[in-house]
Formats: sequence, C-alpha cells, structure tokens
Amino acid sequence: MTCASCANRIERKLNKLDGVEATVNYATEKAKVSVPAGYDPALLIAEVEKTGYTAALPQAEKEDAAGDPELDALRTRLVVSVLLTVPVIAMAMIPALQFTYWQWASLTLAAPVIVWGAWPFHRAAWANLRHGTATMDTLISMGTLAAFLWSLYALFLGTAGMPGMTHGFDLTLQASDGAANIYLEVGAGVTMFILAGRYFEKRSKRQAGAALRALLELGAKDVSVLRDGVEVSVPVGELKVGDEFVVRPGEKIATDGVVTSGTSAIDASMITGESVPVEVAPGDAVTGATVNAGGRLVVRATRVGADTQLAQMARLVEEAQAGKAEVQRLADRISGVFVPIVILVAVATLGGWLGAGFPASAAFTAAVAVLVIACPCALGLATPTALLVGTGRGAQLGVLIKGPEVLESTRRIDTVVLDKTGTVTTGRMTLVDVVAEPGTDAADLLRLAGALENASEHPIAQAIARAAAAPSPEGAGHSREGGTSAREGAGYSREGASSAREGATSAREGATSARDGATSAREGALPAPEGFQNVEGKGVTGVVDGHAVVVGRESLLADWALRLSPEVAAAKARAEGEGKTVVAVGWDGAARGILVVADTVKPTSAQAIAELRGLGLTPVLLTGDNAAVAQQIAAEVGIERVIAEVLPHDKVDVVAGLQAEGRVVAMIGDGVNDAPALARADLGIAMGTGTDVAIEASDITLVRGDLRGAVDAIRLSRRTLGTIKGNLFWAFAYNVAAIPIAALGLLNPMLAGAAMAFSSVFVVGNSLRLRGFRSVTGGRA
Repeated sequence: MTCASCANRIERKLNKLDGVEATVNYATEKAKVSVPAGYDPALLIAEVEKTGYTAALPQAEKEDAAGDPELDALRTRLVVSVLLTVPVIAMAMIPALQFTYWQWASLTLAAPVIVWGAWPFHRAAWANLRHGTATMDTLISMGTLAAFLWSLYALFLGTAGMPGMTHGFDLTLQASDGAANIYLEVGAGVTMFILAGRYFEKRSKRQAGAALRALLELGAKDVSVLRDGVEVSVPVGELKVGDEFVVRPGEKIATDGVVTSGTSAIDASMITGESVPVEVAPGDAVTGATVNAGGRLVVRATRVGADTQLAQMARLVEEAQAGKAEVQRLADRISGVFVPIVILVAVATLGGWLGAGFPASAAFTAAVAVLVIACPCALGLATPTALLVGTGRGAQLGVLIKGPEVLESTRRIDTVVLDKTGTVTTGRMTLVDVVAEPGTDAADLLRLAGALENASEHPIAQAIARAAAAPSPEGAGHSREGGTSAREGAGYSREGASSAREGATSAREGATSARDGATSAREGALPAPEGFQNVEGKGVTGVVDGHAVVVGRESLLADWALRLSPEVAAAKARAEGEGKTVVAVGWDGAARGILVVADTVKPTSAQAIAELRGLGLTPVLLTGDNAAVAQQIAAEVGIERVIAEVLPHDKVDVVAGLQAEGRVVAMIGDGVNDAPALARADLGIAMGTGTDVAIEASDITLVRGDLRGAVDAIRLSRRTLGTIKGNLFWAFAYNVAAIPIAALGLLNPMLAGAAMAFSSVFVVGNSLRLRGFRSVTGGRA
C-alpha cells in the first residue's frame, strides 16, 4: 500500500465478501477481519491479491534488529536520486552551467532517476490503472514519464540535441512546437522530492509495532524456580502454572501469581497507576512485571505466557492500534479529484488542437505540457518540509512528533484525558508535612525517624530519609508552613532531576539510580541506627542516638503502648482523608508525632491545565489511584471531571466511551497501564520520563516530564498542519493557474521551470516560518 486510499480500497473489497467485516490500517499495514466460523483465510488473501496487493497471515515473528529491508531500499533510492538529480536541476536552471553537450549529460543523469528511482510510483500507477483508479502515484508516474518521453523525442527527433542548445531566461508566453525543449529536471526533481516524502513517512510508520515489542521486553527474562526446595534459574518461558518461584528485593515478579510466603511492598504503579506501594503478604495476588520493593517473596504462578495481565495489555494495545481510524492524506484526497481532471484536460487539449487543424507535433506538445505542468514539484515539498521544520523545532522544545497523521489529530481534539501518577504528579513519594506532639521539636522528629527509615528499602521510608537528609531539615518540619516550603523545594529539585534524565528510555531506571546515589549520600548525613528491626507489614524499630525509636503504622505504636494525642490523631485522619500516607513516630515510651507522605503535584501542572483550557480543550483526570487522592489532585490543578480507581482495560473503555459521545480525545500518560489508552485515543501523548511502552504507543513524546510540553505539542502540531495546508494550496494553485497556459500551447520551458522553482522556494520559505514558534514557557509565537 502506498497511501490511505489503497487501504480503503482493500477494506471495501473485503467487506463485500459474505459474513466478513474488515478494518484495514494503513499505518500498521494490518487488517483486522471478523469472519464466520470455519471460514478459509486463503479466500481473504485471494481477494486482496485480486485487488492488486499482497497479504499474509500474521506470524509470531521477531523483528530484525538490523533494520527494515524495505526502508533500507527506499533510502538507497532516495540517496542515489538526490546525487543524480541535483546536477540536472542546476544545469537546467543556471545558463552558465549549460556547456556544449549539457543536455546529453542531463539525460544520462536523469534517466536512472526517472526509471529506477520512480519505479515504485510507476508500479503503483500500473496497479491502479488495472483496477480503474487513480491516486497521487498515477499523477507522479504520468508527469515524470511524460516529461521524460517528450525530452527523448526532443533530443533524438527534434532540435534539442543539437550542440550548443540552451534554455535562456526568456520569460514570455509564446507558442512552441516543443521539439527544442527538454523537461528532464522536472521528471528527476519531482521523483527526488516525492521519494524524500515517502522515506520520512515510511520511517515513522516503522514505529507502529514498537509498543508491542516494548511490552514484551518489559517482563522478567529469567526466574528462580523452587524445585524440591532448591532454587533453579530457568528462562521465564519455561515457567508453568503451579510452579513456585523466588522474588528478591529489587527484582521483577516473573508472572502473575499468589504469594505463598514472605511480606513486602510491591511497586505496581507501572501496571495499575497506584502511586503508593502495595503491601503484600501470603495469600495476596501479585502481577507479573511489577517490582518487589521490600523483602524476599515466594510466589506460586497462577497465569503464564499469553494469559498474564501483561500479555493481555499487549493485545489491548494491538487492538487499539488496529482500530485507529486512518487519516486520509490531504494530497491523496485532492489528487483523487485532480488526477482525472488533468487527464481529461490533456485529452481535450490534444483533441482541440487536432480538431483546429494544427500539426500533430504542436497538439502533442500542448497535451504533454499539461501533464508536465500538472505534476506538482512543490507538492512533493509541501508536507515533508513543513514536517521537517516543525518536528525539528519540536525536538528543540522537547516535543517529538511521530508523523503527519498526528498533526491531523491535533486539529480536531476537544478533550484531554490525563493520567495522574507521573503525569500531573511527580510519581515519587515525598514528605509533605510533619506534625509534632506538644513539647517535641519537629526537626528532631524528622531526624530520628529519617535515621531509622534510612536503613529500610521501602519507598515511603526512602521518602522520609531523603527529607531528613536534606541540607535544611528544620525547614521541612517546624510547622505546616515549613512542610510546604520543603515540598516546594523538593518539587524544584525533582524538576532538575527530571531535566538531568532527559533522553532516558526509562525514568524508573533513572529514578532507581538517583535513589541509590541519594542513599549513599545519606549514609554520612544521618546517625546510624542500632538494633534495626523490620516488623512485617507494620514498620521498623531501632535505637538512634540512645533513643528507642518506633516508626510505622499507628498499630505498631499501639503494640508499644504509645498513643497519639487527639490533636495529632485528628491531623492524621485529615491527611488520610485526602489520600495521603501517614507514618507515626514514637520514642522513649511516648508518641512524638506523625510524618505525612504523598505523591505531589508537579509545580507546572496547574499552569499546563489552564493553558489546555485556553486551547479550547476539556481536561479529564483518569487514574487507577483511589478517588480521594484523585479528587484532591484534581482540585489542586483545576480539573473538574475525575474518573478514578480504573484498571488498564477500563482506561481503554473510558477513552472509547468519550469517543462514542462524539468527542475527539487526546490521552496523556506515562505508564505501561496507559499504553492501551494512548494507542486507542485519537492522539496519544507520552511523558518522556515514563516507560518505553507508553512512549512507543503514543503519537507525541514529551522529552521532559513537564506537562506544559503537551500544550506546546498541540500548538506546534496545529501550526505545522496549518503550514502544510497552506503549502498544498499554493502548490496546487500554481498548477491550476499554469494548466490553461499549457493547454493554449504557450508554455515556455524556462517560464515553467522558473514558476516551478518559485513555487518550491515559496513552500520551503513558508515552512521555515515554523522555526519562529515559541514555547508557552518562553512566550507565544
């Protein structure tokens, strides 16, 4: 398939078969077909082949890491065509370069480009002709071959092959028999420009299946299985339902299962979106690809291979991509009408001249001139130049746009669905408040608790230890205001960390490295605890600076006969009502206060939401987290509609439901759990600090973890699409204006060449204006 109309043609043919319902996706080059039971797939393949295309049943094939042979072949055609075409255009447009036999040198250079370089267009045009249709390929093939064949006629049978022939700068309209004019630069130039456009398109399409590969790469590769009480390391593919396997701290859980022994905290945010680690104990279910953040676990496998939640999500992504409505290319839509009209005009011109009694050579000159001038040089530049400049400017601003279809989507969207964890919030637990009992110094409360928690690997413990090890811990806790200041400082620090991680493929890996580094730095900043003990599921105990310290759930303090005062207990209830996590602290026989930990909002999220509203978009918060947390975050950033406590497949359903209401939906997310919804949405935007899977399933990637980048992405995409439309209008307007001149036999080759060059220069210049686009963080363009 060479364009979206090819996909539509195959789809129509398949849907004419009895009992068959088909959807053909041009971007992914796949057809999703529903057929009656017992239907022979060979009939489907035969029908596609009758349409002039090829098809095959899907195979569980591995992607060739070395590259895409089709893409490599297209790149070779493009490189060779550029090297041969540039001298041809230069000689045709610059009289000083027209040496004695320059026209024959042009023929030698241009012939391989027009015949071999443009072969994909000729082949597609022939297939279209056999099936009675016309596309952009038809126009390209006809225009380039007409220019080439008429140039051969002029060189061998006319006077264009005479020594000393030149194309002068006589920009007047005058009749000509065409025997002294060659159009090789037209045929070679159009081929080169269209090849460039096809290459960039093919390169972006290659990413369509990358989300599925990234999902499959996410799972564990090896697993320690218990065989007769002995741990044996085997590939995860050999794991069977009922096998028991060991998961150590920091390791990924190999597959879905149930904990049989051990307790720990599981970081499931990549799958569920839940920001707080989930405590698990014997009997609790765990999901494959989540990370064990605490103690040693033994898990019994309940689902393996294609039955796991990860594999189900991979299928969701694939189905969402297959069901994504392909966007018709503007050029193809216009050419569907333009091509037949041009052919009719050329035939009418030939008949008119012959009917008027003019010589056949003059009639053919006028008819061929119509075909030559109708092959739009600027059209080949219209989309790729605007894309090149627009995407280049986007890359400078940290916005990566994957392809032309993305631009069409941004124009129409009216609703933005935002994931919470890692998108609106930082996705990292942070100390947000310290409430001390009367007579207890808040700085001492944080320092002693932080020293004890520093010995724990639990994510909440690490958040407290980070805050305690900060240069000015007293600013974090003397009062609620102090806690707010510390929170803002931590937010700015996180933004810096995010910038430092730009370009990383997995922010979680970067966060893990940063955490390791932070842990090392803390070791010298906080006193080392003695007699450290982890109380499973409740907290930790130990001796710090001679004080017997207890840190954890309120039930752990109760075990030590320590009770919070009514005022502090009320503060704890309020914090938990807002969805925050509260850790109680006591020492030397008395409760000393509480530490409040939460996933905090990024400093720029509220501004980003306001900017999205300014673009006429309705924001919706969609999260797997609990409703209390979601409502509190939404109120903080200015989002009115909240959908909480949803699973990955529910996110897809929510997006589909909004689309069923007639909304055009953009989805912004960063986790594995967002990937199916990103693929299902009309426009998917992934945070570059998120997972590979989310990035691959999206249409736009924001390199930084700043939600304001989504505003830039939408504004830039709309501006780029507007530029492409302007380019297409002027490219076609030039052709429409020139066709009557050609039909009247007044087409001077130099005038045609100059006009074509001007239209191309105009298109390039118009595209270059995109370089002036400004980010919302630095003023509007």
